[in-house]
Amino acid sequence: MYRPNFTITNKILNHIADISASREVILNAPLLPKWEVKLRKEAILKMTHHSTSIEGNRLTMEEVNRLLRGEDIAAWEKDKKEVLGYVKVLEYIDKLGEKGVDKITEDIILEIHRLNTRGILTDSEAGHYRKAEVAVVNGLGRVTFQPPKASQVPALMHDFVAWLNSKEAKELYTVLMSGIAHYEFVRIHPFVDGNGRTARALATLILYLRGFDTKRFFALDDYYNEERSRYYEALQTVDPQTINITQWLEYFMEGVAVSMGRVKQAILDLSVDLRLKEQRGQIYLNDRQMEILKYLQTNPRITISEIQKMFDKKISRDTANRDLKPLLENKLVKRIGKGRAIYYELA
Repeated sequence: MYRPNFTITNKILNHIADISASREVILNAPLLPKWEVKLRKEAILKMTHHSTSIEGNRLTMEEVNRLLRGEDIAAWEKDKKEVLGYVKVLEYIDKLGEKGVDKITEDIILEIHRLNTRGILTDSEAGHYRKAEVAVVNGLGRVTFQPPKASQVPALMHDFVAWLNSKEAKELYTVLMSGIAHYEFVRIHPFVDGNGRTARALATLILYLRGFDTKRFFALDDYYNEERSRYYEALQTVDPQTINITQWLEYFMEGVAVSMGRVKQAILDLSVDLRLKEQRGQIYLNDRQMEILKYLQTNPRITISEIQKMFDKKISRDTANRDLKPLLENKLVKRIGKGRAIYYELA
């Protein structure tokens, strides 16, 4: 059976601590159902855009968003199919979680690949292990990685999947297991194309099925897409002889820590104050009201004129006052002073 070769370093331990702290905030923050839906939609959008973009998809975030809303856009068919295929993969992952699936099988991995590449690869290639040799090349056409022979793929995948479901794997910190799976899948390169997207989807699936990402707020691909060269360099730090993946795991865990830190901050911004739900019950706030409260978290006071400036003078004084009214009524902010000297601060 497959046995990963790595060492738990101080870097990895520090990233685990950061990830665990962020996860605690994310899972326990009081959020309105509307905001939870918003965060899930944002996570789907980001995962879809970044995971396809890493491999050269040319659609912008806005174009992906429009495509997900059902709009037609002027773009290459392959780019559109990659994006829509990845959305289907994320929906499939959700269904597996809803069914209570706790075992990752080769059939599940094959289905993820089929959904990822349907309409892009041939029917004999989509959802089927490769029958030919492949090589990973860089922008200059140089071979940077030579995956195992096609004849070895079935046995390697069998051993890999056996490890995914083993006691040894399940005892690992879930994010670490996800990073190991990500690398080993890319190393085997079981398909003629779509290996990267399928590897990242598999990593996401592990986080979900192992109970790590229960709310489906996490989008872990943005960090890797921001500096694609670092992502590919990290994959290539592994010695093909020893297959020691320590450096890769340090990079992978760093990416998860940064991405989850961003989600945590977004959650805190939406929560505004973790005591609100207990003290006031669930209160629906529009985007401008959220911005006002976020501003007051880091600034002692705000005036009507400052509220107008926040939105580039696009709102009137009357609109600013209307936005403040429910915040005052629910005792989220308080009015200080009189006349022209009035300002507002957190209650």
